[in-house]
Amino acid sequence: MCGICCVVSLSVHPPDGCFLKEDILCNLRRRGPNSSQQLIKTVPQLPYHCLFSGHVLHLRGQLTPQPVEDPTSGNVFLWNGEIFSGVPVTAEENDTQIIFRQLCTCRRESDVLSVFSSIQGPWSFVFYQASEHCLWFGRDFFGRRSLLWQFNKEADKVFVLSSVSAVSGNLWQEVPASGIFRLDLKACAASEAVTLTLYPWKYPSRQNATEKAVLGDLNMASKYSPSYVSLVVNDSHTLVAPVIPLNKETLNTQEESRLFDFTNNVADVEVLQMFLAKHHKKELVHQFIDVLSRAVERRVLCLAREAEMSGAAPRKPHVAVLFSGGIDSILIAALADRHVPSEEPIDLLNVAFKVTDKGRQSSSTKKKSKEQKPSPPSQGCFDDTGIVKCGSSSSFNVPDRITGKAGLEELKTVSPSRSWNFVEINVTLEELKAMRQQHISHLVYPLGTVLDDSIGCAVWFASRGEGLITSQGDIRPYKSVAKIVLTGIGADEQLAGYSRHRACFEKHGLEGLNEELEMELGRISSRNLGRDDRVIGDHGKEARFPFLDEEVVSFLNSLPIWEKANLTLRRGIGEKLLLRLAAAELGLTASSVLPKRAMQFGSRIAKMENSSEKASDKCTRLQSLPVE
Repeated sequence: MCGICCVVSLSVHPPDGCFLKEDILCNLRRRGPNSSQQLIKTVPQLPYHCLFSGHVLHLRGQLTPQPVEDPTSGNVFLWNGEIFSGVPVTAEENDTQIIFRQLCTCRRESDVLSVFSSIQGPWSFVFYQASEHCLWFGRDFFGRRSLLWQFNKEADKVFVLSSVSAVSGNLWQEVPASGIFRLDLKACAASEAVTLTLYPWKYPSRQNATEKAVLGDLNMASKYSPSYVSLVVNDSHTLVAPVIPLNKETLNTQEESRLFDFTNNVADVEVLQMFLAKHHKKELVHQFIDVLSRAVERRVLCLAREAEMSGAAPRKPHVAVLFSGGIDSILIAALADRHVPSEEPIDLLNVAFKVTDKGRQSSSTKKKSKEQKPSPPSQGCFDDTGIVKCGSSSSFNVPDRITGKAGLEELKTVSPSRSWNFVEINVTLEELKAMRQQHISHLVYPLGTVLDDSIGCAVWFASRGEGLITSQGDIRPYKSVAKIVLTGIGADEQLAGYSRHRACFEKHGLEGLNEELEMELGRISSRNLGRDDRVIGDHGKEARFPFLDEEVVSFLNSLPIWEKANLTLRRGIGEKLLLRLAAAELGLTASSVLPKRAMQFGSRIAKMENSSEKASDKCTRLQSLPVE
C-alpha cells in the first residue's frame, strides 16, 4: 500500500508547494508511513513540469522508497499495488522494482499495455516515460486501489493525480477503472489543451476476436472535466482484461422449475445438505473452495513476517478480517486459518455503533437483543490494570455483534488451536462525529451519499482496530497491529447477494439477473472499492479482497447463474447459494444459513443520526464541512 501523487504543470513555471497542499501530503503520509519523498522533473525548453510524491507502506521484499527514477532514461514511477500472480515475484523481491524495470524496456505503446495486461492483483500507478514526454496512469480492472484526478482551471493549467484528496473547493473525481490513460505532455504544452488517451480493457480473445469490456464512468469524467480537457479512446492496441466475460447462459421455465422445486417445507440446513448430496454440486463446491482458498493464501502470505525467537513473547497478528459473522467474512476467516502460520493470531474486527434508547425502541430486533448476553462497555470503565471493573452495557449489542460472537464460536469449533482475537470496536455518537470531521469525510469524497457515509465510517472504525478483547475472562483494551485487512466485498456482486437482485430476478428472470450482475461488477470500482481503499489505507493498512482475485472472478464468471445462486429459494439460502454450500462443507453450519444483512444496518450506524434518510440521498453531514 502506498500513497502516490503527481502534479503536472503545463507552464514554464515548475509546480511548487502551493500545488501540493500540506493537508494532502499529511493524508498521503498516513497511507505510507514507512517512507516519504518527492521529486520534480523539469525538461529544458519544454513548458511542462512534474512533481512526484511517494509514500510507502512496506509489506514485502526490500523497502523501496518512491518515486523511483531511472538515472539512465530519466523515467519515473509511482506504484500502489501488489502482484499476486501473472508476474513472478520472489519473497525477497519488491514488485515496484520489477514492474519499473519492465516499463523501462518499453519502446512502443503496446509494450506498456502488455506489462499491465500480465499483472494479477490490485494496483494504481503513474509512469513518466521521459523519451516520449508522456505520462501513463490508471487503476486495475476492478479499481481496487484508489486514484483521483483534478483539473485546475486557474492561471497555470495543472493536472493532479493522487491516491487521496483533502477537503477542497476544487473538484476531484475518481479516475475511471476503464483502462490505462496516456497524456502526451509535449503535445499538451504546445497546444495549451489536455488530451487524455484511454486504452480500454478488452476481454481475452474468443475465436480470434476480442470483446470490449465495460468502460465505466467515462461520461461522468467528461462531464466534470474543464473545457480544455478531452478524452479519446484508442482501440488499436489491446489491454487484455485479467478475467473472462460473464457466462450469460439461461434455462427455460420448465427446466428452471424442475431444477429448483424440491425444497418446500425443508429446513434451511437440510436444503444445503440436499444440494451437497449431489455429486456434481459437491464437486463444484470443492472447486470453488480450492480457488477461493488459493486467493486467500496469496493475500495472507504476501507480506514480510519477521523471524521471531522461540520462547519470545506471543506472535503478533499480521492479518485481520472485517468480521460481522456473516457468510462472507466467516468463510474468509476459515480459509485464512488454513494458511496463516498456526502460532500467529488472527484479528476479527467487529464494529458496533452505540444504540440509544430511542434506537432500541424502533428496532425490530429489540426483543432478540434483550435475550443476548450484554456486550462490554467502552474503555472508560477500566481500572489501573486495564481490566473491566464496572457493569456491562447492552448499548453495543447490535446484530453484527451477536452474529460475530456466534461466528467466533463456530471458528473455535472448526479450528480450536488458533488464537482468534475477537475485537469489539464500540463507537459512540460523539466519537463518530469527531472522526468524520477530522478524517473520514475527505476519504469518502468524492462520493457523498448517505450510504457512502455509513459504510465509510463503519469501515474506518473497524479497520482502525481499536477496541476490546476478552482474554481468560478479562476484558482488556486492544489495538490491532495487523497491516493486512481482508474484506468480503465482491461476494454479493457476483453471487446475487443483495435484495435488489431478488427483485430483479422476480421481474426479469435469469436473463435480467445476469445483466444486473454484469453491471454490478462493472461499477464496483466507482461505487465501493476506491472509497474502501482510501478509508482502510488511512490507518497505514492495506485492504485485500479475496473475492475479487482474478482466478476467483474467472471461475465464477465461467459458471451459469443457477450454479451460483437460486433466488427461487427463500432468503437465507438462495442468495449466494454456492458460498453457503462452501461454508456448510467446511463445517460452518449456523453461519451458512444467515440472511444477508447490510453493514450499515448490522452495525447500527444507520440508526444513530437520521434513520429516515434514504441510502441514495446526498449526505448533509459530509457536505457541511468547511471548504477552503
